[in-house]
Amino acid sequence: MNPEEHEELARLLPSPGEPVLTSDRHDLLKDHLMRELTERAPELELLDTATTPARRARTPRRRFAAIAVPLATAAAIVAAVLAGAGGSEKATTDADAVDLLNRIAEVAATKESVPVRDDQYVYVRTQGSMKFSENDIRVLREASWTAVDGKREGLRRVTVLTGPPSGPRDPFSSYSKGTHDMKLSPDPNVTTFRELQSLPTDPDALLKEIYAGTKGEGQIRQSAALEKIGDLLPDATLLPELDAALYRAAAKIPGVSLVDDAKDYTGRPGIGLTFEERDGHTVWVFDKNSLAFLGSTDEALLDVGVADRTGETPAA
Repeated sequence: MNPEEHEELARLLPSPGEPVLTSDRHDLLKDHLMRELTERAPELELLDTATTPARRARTPRRRFAAIAVPLATAAAIVAAVLAGAGGSEKATTDADAVDLLNRIAEVAATKESVPVRDDQYVYVRTQGSMKFSENDIRVLREASWTAVDGKREGLRRVTVLTGPPSGPRDPFSSYSKGTHDMKLSPDPNVTTFRELQSLPTDPDALLKEIYAGTKGEGQIRQSAALEKIGDLLPDATLLPELDAALYRAAAKIPGVSLVDDAKDYTGRPGIGLTFEERDGHTVWVFDKNSLAFLGSTDEALLDVGVADRTGETPAA
C-alpha cells in the first residue's frame, strides 16, 4: 500500500481512542476489517462527521471468525497496522516470574488429557468488553463452540450484559443488550484442535515454530509470539503437555515480570505475569493456590471443555 493509499484509508475512519479489546480480538478482526473497507467504502463515506471525532487514519492463527467490527475499534486496528509496533531493546526479565511460569507448567503437565472426537466441539466461555466510543463500552460474555476438526460450522453466542438495546438501522445490532447467536463458518485461519495436537511439546521447538508462524505480522518478534501463546492458552488447557510447553516457551521470552496482586476481568484475585513486549497492558492471571489460568485483566476465562453439540455445555 503506497503513502497516498495509507492517507486515504486514514481519512475514512474516526479517532480510535483507547481500545478495550484484547490482543487476540484485535488479531481476529484485522482481516475482516480490511474486507469491509474494500466492500463498504461507499457506506463509510456517509458517516455523520458531526458525531465522530476528527478523521484520521498482526495475524496469528486465531480461534474465532470475525462477525462484526465496531468502527472505533476498527480504526485502532488500522492505525496499528499502518504504524507497526515497536518494542523495548533491552527487556528485563524477573527471575521469580520465570520460576512461576515453570511452576505453572509443572502443574499443567500433571492434569489428565481430555479425550476428544472429531465430531465434537471445543467449548470456551469468556467475559470481556468491547469499546465502541468513549462513552459506549459494552461488557459481554461469550461462549463459542468450534469443531474439533475445523470442518463443520460452529456457534458463537454473545450475551451483552451492559449495552444499549437494539435500535432501528443499528449497524452494531449484534452487540446490543441481550443474547445473540452467530454462525462460525469453517475458516482456514482458525487454529483447530487437531492442529493444536500436532504442535511440538518441546519448549524450544514450540517457540521456534511459533516464531516462524508469526513472522512478518507487523510486530516485533517477541510480541507476536506472546500474543500467539496467549491466543492458544484457553484451548490448550485440554492438552496438558502442550499447555505446559506453552508456559515454558513463554518463560524463554525476555521481559516477563510478576504482578503480586492481579485480578482478571471479572475481579477474581490471583497472581499475574506481564511482559514488556506487550507494553504492560495485558496481565495473565493465575489462581494463587491452584495456579489455574484465570484469563487476563482484559478477558476472563470462565470455562473450557468439550461438547457433543453446539449450544450445549460440556458434561460435568
